[in-house]
Amino acid sequence: MYYPYFRGKQFELLAIRDTANVMAEAGFTPIIEPVREALNGLERTLKTIKENDGRAIVIINPACGDHSTDGQSIAQLLKNEFSKYEKISVGILLDKSMTIAKVDNLLHSDLVHEVTFIHAGFDEPKALHERFGDGYKHVFISNYCSKAYRKHFSGSERVLIKDGFEKRRNADHPDSEFFSDLHLNYEEEGMNGFGDFLIVGDEFSESGGPAYAVAIHLTYINTKHEDEMYIYHFVSTTRDTPTDPAGKFAQSLDKLMVALNSGKSMLLETSAIKEFRRLHNPSHFPGLGTVKKLSMIHHIETLADFMDGK
Repeated sequence: MYYPYFRGKQFELLAIRDTANVMAEAGFTPIIEPVREALNGLERTLKTIKENDGRAIVIINPACGDHSTDGQSIAQLLKNEFSKYEKISVGILLDKSMTIAKVDNLLHSDLVHEVTFIHAGFDEPKALHERFGDGYKHVFISNYCSKAYRKHFSGSERVLIKDGFEKRRNADHPDSEFFSDLHLNYEEEGMNGFGDFLIVGDEFSESGGPAYAVAIHLTYINTKHEDEMYIYHFVSTTRDTPTDPAGKFAQSLDKLMVALNSGKSMLLETSAIKEFRRLHNPSHFPGLGTVKKLSMIHHIETLADFMDGK
């Protein structure tokens, strides 16, 4: 059903761990592209998923981060620690550098889990289908995969991922905007599931620059617009200096509280919203990584609640 795409930075892995039970109960399957050399955080995350009887897709040939030239250690971790857990799937990323020969090599590299193909710039869909048939799940990143491209795999289980997060400077975000309607129409697209890059977006960066403006990004189901998903950007008032992130967070949090207290925000009262309320009372700054983690948790819990009510 829902396949959130994470690039395994610390706070993204923490978000997965904190929502492992929610995702398992909702039937959600996180896709993880490990980007950090140390894999202990990934291992702890997969163990938490396993403890909750959840599913996950782990990419063994990442295009981003520390494993972009060699993902062998990821495959080894899956084999050594999770070989008997069948709800983990090996993800093979098909970007523009991938060839049929490379795919073949990966498939014959002693993998112990079922394989999912992640299409992200690959240009030989017909040859891939002719070579490997319909026995695999296919995840399509929409920016790279036209309907004609996806048609080659119509006999397989298919998932469509769209990036709903508009990348721009925090200071340039509007108060609210459209995020996605894929949760409503993925079946009309001929898909078995849908996904997104949460409130982070597809564009990968090792670290954010100085925070001239701090923003809290929170998604919501807009009941006034056909249950489409929208996103709020609660942006700090101070935007002209890279100093005082704590003060800017307090400004963003004040704006969030005004929206919540209005009773008209349509924000679901998730565990993350409760934590934002708690943070507002003592005016405590938890760090920007935690703010992002809470926004991801809110997004997952919002979709879990909506899909449960369908």
